[in-house]
Amino acid sequence: MNFDLPSQRANTDAFKWKKYAGKDILPMWVADTEFRCAEPILQAINGEVKQGILGYTLPAQHDGANEAVVRWLRDKHNWQIEREWIVWTPGVVPAFNVACKAWSKPGDKIIVQTPNYPPLLAAPALHGAERLEVPTIEVDGRWTIDMDKLEQYAADPNCHLFIMCNPMNPVGSVLSDTELEQIKTICRSNDVLLCSDEIHCDLLLEPGAAHIPAGSYAGLEEHSITLMAASKTFNIAGLGAAFAIIPSAQVRRRFSRAAQGMLPWVNILGLVATEAAFTQCDDYHSELLNYLRGNRDYLVEQINAIQGLEALSPQATFLLWVNGSGLGVESPQRWCESRGVGPSPGADFGAPDFIRINYGCPRADLTMAILRLQNGLD
Repeated sequence: MNFDLPSQRANTDAFKWKKYAGKDILPMWVADTEFRCAEPILQAINGEVKQGILGYTLPAQHDGANEAVVRWLRDKHNWQIEREWIVWTPGVVPAFNVACKAWSKPGDKIIVQTPNYPPLLAAPALHGAERLEVPTIEVDGRWTIDMDKLEQYAADPNCHLFIMCNPMNPVGSVLSDTELEQIKTICRSNDVLLCSDEIHCDLLLEPGAAHIPAGSYAGLEEHSITLMAASKTFNIAGLGAAFAIIPSAQVRRRFSRAAQGMLPWVNILGLVATEAAFTQCDDYHSELLNYLRGNRDYLVEQINAIQGLEALSPQATFLLWVNGSGLGVESPQRWCESRGVGPSPGADFGAPDFIRINYGCPRADLTMAILRLQNGLD
């Protein structure tokens, strides 16, 4: 795979590129990459289309996709799951909204960590619940969860759900065994269900970092919902295929009942693409991680060399969380856009002094972005 190939999405209907259509602003915001899908994925989709019938397929009955998920989690995350634990959903956002519906009622409280990506922050209010925000704090040069605040909020008798992001979006930290032990203890002692969005779990960049799925952690098996997808890693988010891993039969029934009549089945192309990604694309995955490490290291070094900008190196994802408070401007987002770069505005994540830069792109795009941030468009 040649990850240096220029993006072909300018002047298309791609969501990321539509935002700045007609403007000389390089889009580096929404979390999909500029990389062509792996050929086995494209071949699998083409093969499904060529057979000519795109009728109903029940995801639970698609043997290939389900066995692929079992294989991927066993080989990549050392987690031996049972096939019946898999609940397919058309994205992780619908999935954690289903969890909100199932584990809260109007007037209840739902814990989320902040900063976080907008759909997750919005979820509690959509179900009439109050959002309790657990801050992200810097400890020894790394972002992590404020456990004291989590413990305080979990003790509220009207709180029954904690929606967590691991690896953390936008800061890129991977929660350690010690941190998961703290989270488990807090959630279990307060009867709070953990819903863990782990959509970036296959994008670990830091040597030695290991992702521990929530549902695999001792003591959380019966008290968690783990959300995953091939979408971020293999750039197939537009196909709308994700899955929840729910070991507890009771939790699984409650989740599935809440989803009835609301969520459509994952479509056949999403299932086929996930199967191919998780069975035929290990080499692509390895090459992607190497390329993203290079992008991350270059971008972190260059951003920290620009006066007024500061960033900690993320352990995972293709997203860099940048502190722009040192710029001395009202809006770091507008400052970037005036120089021809379009990151995600930190205000959308609950932190207006920050921006989030997507470095899942050809290296030439990063070089252009840095030159523009350094010198402007003139």
